Amino acid sequence: MRKFVIFSLVGVAIIGALIVVLVYLQMKETKSFSPEEEVSYKQKDLELKVLYNRPYKKDREIFGALVPFDQVWRTGANEATTFEANKDIKIENKTLKAGKYSLWAIPGREKWTVIFNSEYGQWGINSKGDANRNPENDVLTVDVMPVVQDQVFEQFTISFNESGEDIEMVLAWDKTLVIIPIEY
Repeated sequence: MRKFVIFSLVGVAIIGALIVVLVYLQMKETKSFSPEEEVSYKQKDLELKVLYNRPYKKDREIFGALVPFDQVWRTGANEATTFEANKDIKIENKTLKAGKYSLWAIPGREKWTVIFNSEYGQWGINSKGDANRNPENDVLTVDVMPVVQDQVFEQFTISFNESGEDIEMVLAWDKTLVIIPIEY
């Protein structure tokens, strides 16, 4: 009986270790298709940081197809994108308190809705394939106009640019640019 219990415990430990290894390998493979990147911006006493995963276009139609119009998108791949500010900022004359947020978007043909949500750290989609966002935790929502251009961005990119005294957070993928003005 004692040997049975020991073999059972060893068997459970082996199965557990295999599951951990398989999950790790799956995540590693997923990250190779959409690598993780952190971008930051520092000016005087302001620090902004975005952590996101960067999918590739790979000859696919992006907005309106892979990323449907008028549906919530995790603004990248894999985990929900996070946005962090060390002090209060203004976006479209609305205040976003200092803190860490998940960043979501609702792409549209004529406008994009950009959403900052107080919940972060979650996987970007749920088991049904829908955005893994609780709208009750939305703290700031702004509408911005997309710019369609001829240049193609193969990999989804988030960057920060200075525009005079202000800062712009730029989302770029395929032929679409979305500029989110930030004041502090």
